[in-house]
Amino acid sequence: MAIVEYARALGEGARKRHYHETRRSAVVVFVVQLEVELRGVWVPVIRYDMAHGQAHIDVYDTPKRKRKQFLDLPPGEVMTLAEEDIRDNWEQYQAEYLRRNMR
Repeated sequence: MAIVEYARALGEGARKRHYHETRRSAVVVFVVQLEVELRGVWVPVIRYDMAHGQAHIDVYDTPKRKRKQFLDLPPGEVMTLAEEDIRDNWEQYQAEYLRRNMR
């Protein structure tokens, strides 16, 4: 089994956290998450993962309230989708999340 794990800054107050495990070159477990800094604390905004045994997306409306969408795709495909989505849309996700939570 191989494990890859890192956190990478995307811009001011935003970072991507990535973790995955592979067995025989197939992704079996992963988490790809956008986190933003809110009042000095890093909080998740969008997370793709394999919790509950199936690939899904958690979209956080607030630090404690999230919406879940299950995806009927193999883990490796969802991990790639997550990487692309966060790379392409993190600024929009960050702005929307902060707008909702900075009142």
